[in-house]
Amino acid sequence: MTILLSTYNGGRFSPAQLESFERQSHTAWDILWRDDGSSDETRQIMDQFTAKIGAGRCVEADNSGPHLGAAPSFLTLLARAQACEAIAFSDQDDVWLPDKLARAAAKLRDIDDQPLLYCARQYLVDEALQGMKLSMMLSNPPGFPASLTQNIAHGNTMVMNRQAAALVAKMPGPAGTIHDWWSYIVVAACGGKIIIDPKPVVLYRQHPDNLIGSPRSTLGRAIAALQRGPGIFMTMMRRHVSQLQTYQAALSPQAQSDLSLISNALQGSYLDRVKALRSPHFRRQTALENLLFRFWFLMG
Repeated sequence: MTILLSTYNGGRFSPAQLESFERQSHTAWDILWRDDGSSDETRQIMDQFTAKIGAGRCVEADNSGPHLGAAPSFLTLLARAQACEAIAFSDQDDVWLPDKLARAAAKLRDIDDQPLLYCARQYLVDEALQGMKLSMMLSNPPGFPASLTQNIAHGNTMVMNRQAAALVAKMPGPAGTIHDWWSYIVVAACGGKIIIDPKPVVLYRQHPDNLIGSPRSTLGRAIAALQRGPGIFMTMMRRHVSQLQTYQAALSPQAQSDLSLISNALQGSYLDRVKALRSPHFRRQTALENLLFRFWFLMG
């Protein structure tokens, strides 16, 4: 299994993340990493870790250095690793629990004939890894077109088999997307299997420098969404839908039908949007979040 690690000024927390790799019960792993233009001691930390575990096991990507941003950085790593048996995204500031890779590997062994994306719940902790609370338990199954409304596949828990990684690598996402959300959208739309492990496998560190935080309650998520407003959400939905339409041939027949319905609704009338919302799977996880989503979608 190849761990894809993108680093950027992560010197404060990356040693704990790297140490958690070494504590994995599944020991058949290696690392492909790139630095996204760090100005702190991150590169030195990675060089020391490489010397410790061996250069053949911790490989720096040949395009390391220029600042691309988190999502493009991860997706360039994925493009270089798509032939691997399996890939695991890793943030630089979390701590993996010892059975994280083992649990994913077991699920991958069970299904080897179709694209598979595995992810799991998290323990939400503060900067000092204290205050442990569980991330949200899903109330609805993952899939498409639900993946257009909400990202429930957290990148710091995500593992994909070779088939899923190859799909994402050959189907670049739109500007502004996040690598884990786009991976979830693509695999679901192409008829792949999405597994959400109910057991938490990561200590997800919440701190001011997080690219994306994780509000701890349904109300907190709804308030955060209200503060952001519909603009960003609807813009990204339109971009995701438009980008998927360029890959129609790769999508499952059901996804093609759902995508056509949603695309027509986004470009059509209020009644077209009402029709799209009748799809039982075009929804978010909780009633409060779904109410907000439906209002935003109806307003266009």
